[in-house]
Amino acid sequence: MKMTFRWYGSQSDPIPLKYIRQIPGMSGLMGLLDKPAGVDWPEEEFAALKKEVNEAGLALEVIESVNVHEDIKTGLPSRDEYIANYMSTIRMLARQGVKVIIYNFMPVFDWLRTDLARVIPEDGSNSLYFDEKDLGEMGPLEIVRKTAEDSHGFTLPGWEPERLALLETTLKQYEGMTGDDLRKNYKYFLDAVIPVCEEVGVRMACHPDDPAWPIFGLPRIAHSQADFDKIIQLHDSPANTVCLCTGSLGSNPENDIPATIRHFGEMDRIGAMHVRNVKYLGTHHFREAAHLSSAGDLDMYAIMKAIYDTCPETYVRPDHGRMIWDEQGRPGYGLYDRALGATYLNGLWEAIVRENQK
Repeated sequence: MKMTFRWYGSQSDPIPLKYIRQIPGMSGLMGLLDKPAGVDWPEEEFAALKKEVNEAGLALEVIESVNVHEDIKTGLPSRDEYIANYMSTIRMLARQGVKVIIYNFMPVFDWLRTDLARVIPEDGSNSLYFDEKDLGEMGPLEIVRKTAEDSHGFTLPGWEPERLALLETTLKQYEGMTGDDLRKNYKYFLDAVIPVCEEVGVRMACHPDDPAWPIFGLPRIAHSQADFDKIIQLHDSPANTVCLCTGSLGSNPENDIPATIRHFGEMDRIGAMHVRNVKYLGTHHFREAAHLSSAGDLDMYAIMKAIYDTCPETYVRPDHGRMIWDEQGRPGYGLYDRALGATYLNGLWEAIVRENQK
């Protein structure tokens, strides 16, 4: 297991790299460049980012948020230009030593919460929270405005202003689209980019829908084991993998997370893992919890054991953390609770390793 940490860059992230390096067992980052969907990432900018990270004693082998342009998802004629840019970015990242690219194929919204700082009564910390009832009469435009207001001035992954500026137009493009329609467009994308990945030694890792069910009537096709089986079959290749996010899939209690890890781990189709805990509060109602198993409803020991048994060399990061100890920062991406999460996961890992050495 390679323990990593998500970082937004020195111009956007208040957490300095030296703090991340001081987390026990931390080997690298899941990093990104803040670029609009569809652009060809400039190599000189990425090389500078990599140099900064490496000089801090951390690796940069996993990249997140090489966002797929909505024209690709909706199958517009302009998609070929954006796919060409994506393929160029894959080649550039490979030259820079990147092994895994995490992305998603969610229409419009990468993830959705109804409260970015819901206070947890038991301890006074706060965390990301979702209750479908809170959406009430709010439509997509209203939830976008609310999320922007609650983000403390930070850009949130999947909620970049340039992506949402044309929200009404984008939503109209999805009117009448079915899951099968979206899968057809997805296959077109994979058929273009996966051969490039095979050529240069990069794995694409698709992140699940978050939360794990349809939102605002948009087609969503990546929120169960069966969904990801279909995604893998769209272009069957070792380069077509899953970024298995335990919290996203785990938002639906019908998903058996350890079993899903074993299913795809045994197939060698897990490119990376986001590991976090969730607390179920009702139907389509949950909050994000501390990584400790008893703080939520996911069995973190069983999750880490499944990783150990089926994909022990994968990249892992502690996912969204609570805001604790009066920390102020990007919702879900503070330092303290994610550092605690990494340490807890490393502790489970050490225990599992020792158990299996007896």
